[in-house]
Amino acid sequence: MKPENIKILHIDSNHPLLWNQLQEAGFSNFEDFKSSKAEIEAKIPDYHGIVIRSRFKIDKAFLDKATNLQFIARVGAGLESIDCEYAEAKNIALIAAPEGNRNAVAEHTLGMILSLFNNLNKADKEVRSGHWNRERNRGHELDGKTVGIIGYGNMGKSFAKKLRGFDVEVLCYDIKENVGDENARQVSLAEFQEKVEVLSLNIPWTLETDKMVNSDFINAFAKPFWIFNTSRGKNIVTADLVAALESGKILGAGLDVLEYEKLSFETLFTEGDTPEAFQYLLESPKVILTPHIAGWTFESHERLAQVIVDKIKALYF
Repeated sequence: MKPENIKILHIDSNHPLLWNQLQEAGFSNFEDFKSSKAEIEAKIPDYHGIVIRSRFKIDKAFLDKATNLQFIARVGAGLESIDCEYAEAKNIALIAAPEGNRNAVAEHTLGMILSLFNNLNKADKEVRSGHWNRERNRGHELDGKTVGIIGYGNMGKSFAKKLRGFDVEVLCYDIKENVGDENARQVSLAEFQEKVEVLSLNIPWTLETDKMVNSDFINAFAKPFWIFNTSRGKNIVTADLVAALESGKILGAGLDVLEYEKLSFETLFTEGDTPEAFQYLLESPKVILTPHIAGWTFESHERLAQVIVDKIKALYF
């Protein structure tokens, strides 16, 4: 089909260049940021493409209604909100943009490490409260540490590249073979857990990674370590993380994502009491929390949109 015959439904807001460049290329754009999933399902047969972030899950029921759908484009890195296997069985192209925010995620991870190592957040609060505590805020240096990256794709490779200015050993572990490069040496999980002192999670959320970081996983590490998660919150069992923080097995945690997040990533939880484990995270000086913003920079906002435009155009030109 020619671009002028392709109708694209945008169900989340994005950088305006995405809409504008698709329009300039001849595609027909339509938006609906407010309708319910059921309402979108009712009209999805009219469209050939859909552009989403994470407003709702695109499941089998939705895909069965999408009788003319040719592609799903997610303006982000992961595709866990889509039943990918079913979509591919229907010959629907799946588009994501991990290239678009990998630099932002890498910089955020490094920022969290340096902030936690040097007590920047804690010290800032104390000074603002009139307390000048030097010894209690003595920090750690990243140099000399062994940094481990689980998941050596776009995000992991970008983070490893940022570490080239530090005197650190960088190891990576990945289910794919031969992904290591000049910035990180790929090792077995056993060697990884024997040597790593600073752990960064850069993995998708899948059946294999769900609740991967639990007590057994944590206790398999030979040394106490710091952990940083910019992947997905449900990859860590929060209660087990807290137990390890209390015991000293985990020295500190930087969490941009939380187990309690809603699928849309726009909210945390809205009903019931605050979970005990989360309350600990809120109060612990050994923890830095951010609201799923590692890949959420002004630059990545534009870059994500550009990657999606380029990949959609590549399907038709």
